Amino acid sequence: MAQNSILKEKKKAIYLLLLPALVCIFSLLLYPLGYSFYISLFDLNLTRPGNSPFVGLKNYFRALSDKFFWSSVFKTVYFAGVTVSVEILLGIAVALLLKQRFRGRGFVRGIVILPWALPTVVNGIMWKWIYNANFGVLNALLLRLGFIDAYRVWLGEPLRALHCVMLANIWKETPVGILMFLAVLEGISEEFYEAAAVDGATIWQRFRYVTFPFLKPMIVVLFLIKTVWAIREFDIIYVMTRGGPAGGTTVLSYLAYLNSFKYFKMGYGSA
Repeated sequence: MAQNSILKEKKKAIYLLLLPALVCIFSLLLYPLGYSFYISLFDLNLTRPGNSPFVGLKNYFRALSDKFFWSSVFKTVYFAGVTVSVEILLGIAVALLLKQRFRGRGFVRGIVILPWALPTVVNGIMWKWIYNANFGVLNALLLRLGFIDAYRVWLGEPLRALHCVMLANIWKETPVGILMFLAVLEGISEEFYEAAAVDGATIWQRFRYVTFPFLKPMIVVLFLIKTVWAIREFDIIYVMTRGGPAGGTTVLSYLAYLNSFKYFKMGYGSA
C-alpha cells in the first residue's frame, strides 16, 4: 500500500511538472485552429473590408464541389505517399551502410545531415538551378551520358515538375530518417547478431528477425511525423514552381495560400 501511494504521488508530481508545457503546446495549437475555423464560417474577403457575412459551412461545401480542391487533394496524397515511403526506405538503407565500419565513416556521418540543415529556400533555389532548362547541371550531365538527346524543360510540364519537386523534398528530408535509424542501430547489441550467426541465419534473416523489430517503432513514428510534414509542405514548392506549371504542383497548402493571400478569400482559404 505504501509503495502504491508513493507511485501515485510521483505520477501526480510528473503530471504537475508537465502541465505548464502541455497548456502552452495546446494553446499554440488549438488557438490557431479554432480561429481558422471561426474565419471559415464567414465570407471574409480582404477586398471587401467590413462586409463579411456569416455563411456557416458554405465554404466547406464549396470546397467539396471545387475540382481544383480535389485535384490538390490527389496531388497532396500522391506527394506525401511517395516521398514519405522513399525517405523511410532510403533512411533505413543508408543507416545500415553507415553502421558498417569503413574509412571516413565519421566524416560521412557528419555531412549526411547537410541537406536537412540547409534552409529550405536555399535547397529550393539550388534544385531550381539544377533543373534549369538552359544551363542546369542535370541537362548537361544526362546529355553527356547519352540519356537525352536535347535539353529538357524539367519544370515545364505538370507531372514532371511535381516529380522534380518530390525529388528535391526527398533529398532534403531523408537525412532525418538516416540519423534516427542510425541511432536505433547503434543501440542494438552485437550479441544478437552473433547468436543469429551461430544459428546459421543469413543476412536477410538477421535483418528480418533482429534488426527490423528494433526499427519498427521508429518507422511508425517517422511515418506519422513525415506524413504531417509532407501534407503541409509549402516553401520548397513556392520557391521552385509557385504551384505551376498549370497547377501541376498546387498541393493543399499552396491552394490555401492562393485563396487566402492572392485572391484574398480568407474565409474560403481557411476552410
